[in-house]
Amino acid sequence: MEIWEAILLGVVQGLTEFLPVSSSGHLELGKAILGIQDAGLAFSVVVHGATALSTIVVFRKDILRLVMDLPGASVEGTEARTFAAYVLLSMVPLAVVYVGFMDDLEARLDGHIEAVGAALMVTGGLLFWAHRSGRRGGRLGWLSVFLIGCAQAVAVLPGISRSGATISAALLIGIDRSEAARFSFLMVLPPILGATALEVVDLIREPALLSSVSATALFAAALAAFFSGLWACQTMINLVKRNGFLGFAIYCALIGAIALGLSCI
Repeated sequence: MEIWEAILLGVVQGLTEFLPVSSSGHLELGKAILGIQDAGLAFSVVVHGATALSTIVVFRKDILRLVMDLPGASVEGTEARTFAAYVLLSMVPLAVVYVGFMDDLEARLDGHIEAVGAALMVTGGLLFWAHRSGRRGGRLGWLSVFLIGCAQAVAVLPGISRSGATISAALLIGIDRSEAARFSFLMVLPPILGATALEVVDLIREPALLSSVSATALFAAALAAFFSGLWACQTMINLVKRNGFLGFAIYCALIGAIALGLSCI
C-alpha cells in the first residue's frame, strides 16, 4: 500500500466512522476503486484505534466525569452507574451478532459491492426518516437503549452507517437530540476498543501480519484517521442538534445507486 493510499483510506475511515455514511461501506468501495484486496490487520488496528482516540478527545470531559462519579453514593453516582449499565446493555445485540453470525456475514459479503450499495440506500432511507422526525425530548431507558443496541448490531453490515443507524433509532424513539448523539458516540467506544485489543493480540501472535503495510504508511493512516475523525465527530454533534440529515440521506442514496450500477458493469 502506497502512503497516499493509506492517507486516503485513513481519511475515509475517520470521516465516515462518525458522519452517517458508513465507514465499512466506504472502505469497501475505496479498496475496490483503488484495487486494494486487503488493507491488512495492522491497518485495521491503527485506523480504528485512531478514531476511538478522537472520540475520547471530543468526549474527554464526559468520560472523566463518568469515571469519577461511578463509585460515588450521590445522585451523580447513580446516574453514572445507570449510564454505564446502558452502555453494557447496548452491546448485547452486537455481541450476539459477532459470536453467532459475523464470520458467515463476512464470508458472504466481502467484496460484494452490490450489497454495499443496497445497504447505503437503506442508510439513506433511515436518515431521511430521522430527518422527518419531530423534535421530541425523551430520555434514555432500558427498552430504548436495547433498541439502539439492535440498530448498532445491524450496522455491522457494510453500507449501514453505525452512527446513522443508532442516532436515527434514538431520534425515532423520541430521545433528545443531544442525548442521542452523546450516547451514540460513547456506546461504541467499548466495542471499538475491545475489537482493537483482540486485533492487537492477533498481531502479537502472528507478527508476520505487520509486514503487509509499511510503518510509515500505518503512521500516516493513523494521523489521517485521527484528525479527520476529530473533525467529523464534532461536526456530527452539531448536525444532530439542528437535524441536518437530509444532505447525507441524499448522498447515501446516490452513492448506493452508483455502487449498484458499478456492480453491474
